[in-house]
Amino acid sequence: MQAVSQKMETPEKGSFWLPNAFFFALIHLGALLGGIYLSPPSTLCKQTIILTILCWQLPCFGITIGYHRLWSHKAFRAVKPVRFVLAIFGTMAFQGSIKWWVLRHRLHHRFTDDPVHDPYAATRGLFFSHMGWIFRKPTYTKLPLIEKDDLDRDPIVRFQHKYYVPLALFTGLVLPTMIAATWGDAMGGYIWGGLVGRVLVWHCTFLVNSLAHWEGLQPYTDEITARGNLIMAMLTCGEGNHNFHAFPHDFRAGPNILDWDPSKWIITMLYRLGLATGLRKAHPEDIKAAQAWILSHHHEPFPASANDEAETDSAESTDEVVLAKWSLNELNKQAKQRGCLLVIDGFVVDASSYVGDHPGGSVFLRRYAVPKEGARTSEEWRKATWAFQGGMNVHSRIAKRRMMSMRVAELME
Repeated sequence: MQAVSQKMETPEKGSFWLPNAFFFALIHLGALLGGIYLSPPSTLCKQTIILTILCWQLPCFGITIGYHRLWSHKAFRAVKPVRFVLAIFGTMAFQGSIKWWVLRHRLHHRFTDDPVHDPYAATRGLFFSHMGWIFRKPTYTKLPLIEKDDLDRDPIVRFQHKYYVPLALFTGLVLPTMIAATWGDAMGGYIWGGLVGRVLVWHCTFLVNSLAHWEGLQPYTDEITARGNLIMAMLTCGEGNHNFHAFPHDFRAGPNILDWDPSKWIITMLYRLGLATGLRKAHPEDIKAAQAWILSHHHEPFPASANDEAETDSAESTDEVVLAKWSLNELNKQAKQRGCLLVIDGFVVDASSYVGDHPGGSVFLRRYAVPKEGARTSEEWRKATWAFQGGMNVHSRIAKRRMMSMRVAELME
């Protein structure tokens, strides 16, 4: 498996999470025994089979389109009725509330493959990343760093979080039973639409955390273990094109029209119907540069230094660009005139046009920005180097390239 370049801490094992483990095992046991003895496959009618497929696929879309692309990465915006439907579908998946799921997933992207801070790190083994993390009580010391204001502002997220347990039990188990009862197969609806459907949703989603980090191609980045293949994409509503997640804010799981991604197609349809707006895409030049780097460096070891200029495409490197030299007074003056200036590794970075595109949210960019009332009045902006080089995020080669392209001056203190 791909080696991870950053230095890792030793993870704590965590205590056994009995209620979580018991519920997880109970659903699996009920699905197995129920499918053998109470509602064997040979007794299923066409309506129950269709119900089972819907109770598997609709929650999957609730996770991929709603929990993941809409709420976790803000890859697009949707009108309230669409958000409500996605919240209901996601609730059926039995994967926790939107808020709980999103915070953990954002943490996963901040520290991908880190065995301590990544909630389901692939570097801890295939079993752990697939479902082993479910059996241990987590301790997330970096969770306070994760942006959550957008989640707290969303009334649908707040409502679903508050009433998650009864909503999940009703939509995931009771509702399929009630629907199947209309054609005289309440038991089949409960076993297959309810229990078996939950198991299918779980493991298809978990495959993105596990097998999609172990098997497949890496056409966009080799910095993390994420990979992609067609079979995974077909099992996960498109999420199996996982290596493209080097661009997490993109509403697509692959830029090519041939990439299997029904979630992308549905979002595009919602956009054309006027039900979704603000579809975000990675910059084409970033995608091309990432692919070019892989093609030209795939036999070479990954550059170890976070400041190594070789991490950027030589054709677009900022090495040859002559930058102005600013004093602290000039920095103060420019900060008052520009939207968002950062000082990273001794260079002034103008992120004003990037604030809205920042995958981690604008809040944390602005936290480390040079204050407009004067650089001497706050020391927080001096921590931008620490934040960029691993304190707040493990930034990718693509992010480093983007940051370097926004350098406007060298700070002379």
